[in-house]
Amino acid sequence: MTAASFNRPGAVDLSGLKARAAAPASAGGAGGGPGGAYVTDVNDIAEFEGVLRKSLQHPVVVEFHSPRAQGAGQLSADLASLADEYAGKFLLVRVDATAAPDIAQALGVQAVPTVVAVIGGQLAPLFQGVQPKENVRKVLDQVLQAAAANGVMGKADPVGQPAGAAEDEQPAADPRFAAADAALERGDFAAARDEFDKVLTATPNDAEALAGRAQAGLLDRSSKLDGSEVVRADAEPSNVEAQLAAADAELVGGNSEAAFARLVDAVRVTSGDERETVRLRLLELFETLGNSDPTVLKYRRKLATALF
Repeated sequence: MTAASFNRPGAVDLSGLKARAAAPASAGGAGGGPGGAYVTDVNDIAEFEGVLRKSLQHPVVVEFHSPRAQGAGQLSADLASLADEYAGKFLLVRVDATAAPDIAQALGVQAVPTVVAVIGGQLAPLFQGVQPKENVRKVLDQVLQAAAANGVMGKADPVGQPAGAAEDEQPAADPRFAAADAALERGDFAAARDEFDKVLTATPNDAEALAGRAQAGLLDRSSKLDGSEVVRADAEPSNVEAQLAAADAELVGGNSEAAFARLVDAVRVTSGDERETVRLRLLELFETLGNSDPTVLKYRRKLATALF
């Protein structure tokens, strides 16, 4: 799997799953609890690899369970209930660690139940053991915040109900974004950005295309980060390129406030073409979270003050 590296604590490379996909698949299972519209059971490693690619578009939460784990049925039911409550903000994938030990071993799962998140192809462990539903809800909210900071803000398609019902409730995919979505799914973020540019040429100021372009651009730039950007930028306050890279690193690390504050400060101390470069990048980063995000609204006001 090709994916950006966000350098998050606990993130691991999932590329090894591709090599293992050719291995004999374990038998599928019925799952660890009640199903739902945004819940799928996967015990085939090749199918699991395909599901993880969806994390480039929306968060994927993976529950490793086992019928032998005492008390885990309630956790499965709570996760399924929350997945439907969040209505596609993430996809819940359940893996029976007993039926599919190869998947559990590939991801280093040592106990069940274990719940992990996958955002942009990168794995982040969440918790082991049974947790109260409200604790799980808080963890899922943190997952969604991290996903938004990484520009992963798509919605999962319903998978746990009859196809006819899903088609009745879900609008057809916009064909204008088919090429961009395909590029995102294969991890070619630069190509995705170019495809969004084509849409914007035909329909300037299209909000969905602008957000998609901003997210693809951030993913493309973040795939080239090496973790030293903030240190370098702090050491070179007049280096505009360093400030831009540091802001990208802070945003993909989940600290949108620091990223926006850094670029507002850069707007204050620059002029001419450099100031315009910083301003445009800040506006682009705003698009990755959306204009209704409270942090975006706050820093739009700060940007206006800095400019005038």
